[in-house]
Amino acid sequence: MGLAEEHDSVAPPPRAGDVLAAVGMGVWRWNRVEDALEVDPVCARLLGLDGSVSRLRERRLRSLLHAEDFVRLRSTALLAVAERRPFELRVRVLTEQGRLLRVLHLQVAVAASGDPCQVQGTALDGHAPEAAAEAGGAGTGAGAGAGAGLAVERQQIDALNQVAGPPPAPVRHGPHSPALPPRHLRRSREAFLLDAGRALAEANTTSEVLRVVASLSMPGFSPDGLAVFGAEGGMLTVVGQHGHREGSETPFTMPLETDYPAAEVVRTGRAVYLSSPEEYQRRFPATWPLAAGFGRQSWAFLPLVTAGRTTGAWLASFRTPVRFYPDERAVLSTVARMLAHALERAHTNESERALSRGLRRSMGTGTPTLPGITVATRYVPTGGGLMVGGDWYDIIDLPEGRMALVIGDVQGHDVHAAGLMAQLRTAVHAYAAEGHRPDAVLARTSRFLAALDDDRFATCIYIEADPARGTLQMARAGHPHPVIRTPDGTCLIRHIEGGLPLGLMPEGEDYPVTTLELQPGEVMLLCTDGLIETGGHDMYSGWIRVRDTMSPGPAEDLEGMADALIQAVHGPGSHGAGGHLADRREDDIALLLLRRDAVGPRPEPPGRRLVLTVAQDQPERIAGARQELRSIMHDWAAPDQVDAAVLLASELLANVLVHTETEAVLVAGMSGPPGARRLRIEVADRSDELAHRRSPGEMASSGRGLILLDLLSDRWGMQPRGEGKAVWFDLDEGAAEPALGT
Repeated sequence: MGLAEEHDSVAPPPRAGDVLAAVGMGVWRWNRVEDALEVDPVCARLLGLDGSVSRLRERRLRSLLHAEDFVRLRSTALLAVAERRPFELRVRVLTEQGRLLRVLHLQVAVAASGDPCQVQGTALDGHAPEAAAEAGGAGTGAGAGAGAGLAVERQQIDALNQVAGPPPAPVRHGPHSPALPPRHLRRSREAFLLDAGRALAEANTTSEVLRVVASLSMPGFSPDGLAVFGAEGGMLTVVGQHGHREGSETPFTMPLETDYPAAEVVRTGRAVYLSSPEEYQRRFPATWPLAAGFGRQSWAFLPLVTAGRTTGAWLASFRTPVRFYPDERAVLSTVARMLAHALERAHTNESERALSRGLRRSMGTGTPTLPGITVATRYVPTGGGLMVGGDWYDIIDLPEGRMALVIGDVQGHDVHAAGLMAQLRTAVHAYAAEGHRPDAVLARTSRFLAALDDDRFATCIYIEADPARGTLQMARAGHPHPVIRTPDGTCLIRHIEGGLPLGLMPEGEDYPVTTLELQPGEVMLLCTDGLIETGGHDMYSGWIRVRDTMSPGPAEDLEGMADALIQAVHGPGSHGAGGHLADRREDDIALLLLRRDAVGPRPEPPGRRLVLTVAQDQPERIAGARQELRSIMHDWAAPDQVDAAVLLASELLANVLVHTETEAVLVAGMSGPPGARRLRIEVADRSDELAHRRSPGEMASSGRGLILLDLLSDRWGMQPRGEGKAVWFDLDEGAAEPALGT
């Protein structure tokens, strides 16, 4: 019991704030989000303020500290956040008259993660360590040395405060002017200009620029009211203002011919300085009532000049009289030049973003209304300031129930690329509306781009689709090949014949047209290279990423598939793969997914299907047909049967080109479960002459086609049709392997 009673009688431990206040140490927290300093009563008194003040805006703090010290404090705080470690520094506190009040010893530390006040610390009067050491009598040698140094510094401050200021006449400054020697005042203004230049350089929008200007506190004379005027269409407008009474921010316009200081500055390009209300009323009597109600004593109107052209005016007004001697005019002129460049840069950035938003809105969602076709589209901009680059997609309604699908990529990621992209979209729309075939659309667009800009090129795929039949007529200009996803989830790169990118060879460039039939349930992916190569990938590894994203899951949710493809590039899971995190927004992405839907009752489609055409003047496409055929048979159980299918298909295609004068159409379809599938391949032409079995000799170079069909296929046949004929053969997976050596 006695122990319990003794424990209950122990006083609670003192609070940290009480301990710090007992030794004269204040606590402060810098809320960088709101540009405000939160202080306790001790810290407020150390700054020369009333103890009831608990929050200071950055502008107010800037006026309390020496300009050089404020710059050092701000840079030290930013460094502490960047390096996550504490710092110490001394700052000079000024009185309202500009005299040095005291030197504060500040400790700067980083707050806990997530705290809006990222920087916090303590403040201690320069005499406090020395006084504490004398009272305790137990200071270390280092502490005593520091105390002696602070004592010497205090003596220097006292001596500096006793230095005579400038002569009373002529009066150069108002009551708030400091009594610092000219050398120190000049250094303060240099530090102020460096800080102001840095802050204006970091501002990206007009509102940010105006907010930075409103927070500026010039050493020796600080404006109490600011306004920025712009000139447009012979009228003077207010871009932004600060320090005027409530309700005065209502927009207004004024003709440039008006007898108003800002209008005169814009007309002449020369600054106007008004040191007193009497001078203002005498020089500008017509507009003096506009300024009379604000209680200002001096005004400075300076031109905002960009590239030799006066674009507006800047007003700085003061509650105290200012004579505007050369030093003051030099500071104001320098700030006006920096402000003009900052506003011009912000205006350019905002114009580029407005262009980006307009171009993105013009692309729209791209959802067609024609039955039989479903489309999903996506556009992801780069990580730069622009919200759009040179990539685009488009869907165009054509007569007779047809539609055109376009995807393209203009070289570059700047505003010029975005502008060219918009013009190319318009050109493709116009040529498509005129009824040109896909090859003619690309050829005309190539000449159009070369006439616009001979230094840029663009890649493109143009598709004319017939939703009712599922046929696609495609022309390609240097763009990545499309990807076909079959109903069973297999993804294949569909090689399409094409020409050079648009704009490289505008005269005589040919863009072959490839016709294929999209089967019900099949999905075609068209994309720009950003989807494939973003994140440090090349075309091979990027294709693997696309395939692994498209293959799983059903194709009914086309929007979900589009989201998954974008997520694979920019989502959290993409950072675990190859490539650098910083490269995830290195290129913009345009994506278009096209799925053919069944209209009305239909038989179950084959699991995989390949349709391609080989014209008489395109014998090189037989090699592409062999590659496509191997792609759809990539998981066939018997490799020898894959070789047999490729050999037989090549033989049938070659026979059509050699023995007829028509084009060959190859159709390959695969059906059945894995391990017991059936592959049927047929090659059709428009010739009425049927094939006949021959008995070629050992040295004959032809005549073995039907013999090979007998040896290598499980079944084959020939069908006359209304126009021409078709030769077909079947291969059964799991059947006896053909003897290729016989």
